[in-house]
Amino acid sequence: MARFFTGNELNYELEKLFERADEQIILISPYIKLHDRYASVLRTKKDNPKIAITVVFGKNEDHLSKSMKQEDFNFFKDFPNIEIRYEKRLHAKYYSSESSAMLTSMNLYNFSQDNNIEAGVLTKATLLGDLASNILTNVTGEDSFDKTAIAYFQRVIQQSDLLFKKSPEFESTLLGLSRKYKFSKTEVDLLTDFFANRTKYDNNNRMDNYEKRQISSIPKVTKIKSETKIETELTKQVRADIKYLSTTALSKEIGLSSKELFVKFEQFNWIERKNNDWELTLKGKSKGAQTKKGQYGEYSAWPDSIVGELNNMR
Repeated sequence: MARFFTGNELNYELEKLFERADEQIILISPYIKLHDRYASVLRTKKDNPKIAITVVFGKNEDHLSKSMKQEDFNFFKDFPNIEIRYEKRLHAKYYSSESSAMLTSMNLYNFSQDNNIEAGVLTKATLLGDLASNILTNVTGEDSFDKTAIAYFQRVIQQSDLLFKKSPEFESTLLGLSRKYKFSKTEVDLLTDFFANRTKYDNNNRMDNYEKRQISSIPKVTKIKSETKIETELTKQVRADIKYLSTTALSKEIGLSSKELFVKFEQFNWIERKNNDWELTLKGKSKGAQTKKGQYGEYSAWPDSIVGELNNMR
């Protein structure tokens, strides 16, 4: 039977869904930043290797750390039986156990739970409900709402990218009638290195081959301290040798109108509109572009090396 919840009731029912789980927990949400109340409930499952936990998050392909915080990864990776997956197209929010499932507007994000107007539909499996569902399926030939949802989100899980997996190892006892937990083995871990080198990944994880070739040709410099870029003497020297072009001058070089070039740069996410002015994005700056001051105010200046790349894109 499906029930509709909002507000505090929605938070309460989701908390109970986690609390009552004995076999599996599935968390599918574009953004993961656990509220204390959910973290507290999930923490009670850490000593149970028989509960398989699957976490799928998404969005922010260029900056994964905006979709899952490091502290939440550190929390989840201590569970003995867990998978963490990524799906860049994810927008749906779905949470389930072996006996309940919730389809909702609410991210697994503390701000959403405390501030947003959210709603969700909860289904619970019961013997009577299963019987009714089977009868309805036989009569109409259609699956119930919860079975359709489960099948759909299983496909989402299977098609997502596996970033972390820890599996429990058991040994048979009592002549094979029982199993005793031994330890858990990390089989896949792409996230520990990501969070340890977050600045590097955030700046470079979506670079195309052209960018990688350009960077590999520049001698290595001292590692960036914290997240503030320190300009070395080498960087100054390289920058001094670069010829910069305004967007208008650049448009003449490649045979496009300046309007067409602005549109292309916006499509590439190299610039964005703010307060009726064009501003460079982080991706635009990664191309070597700078903001300079001219006679009529600030403008975006592009390295002349970008001409070849733009011509190859046409």
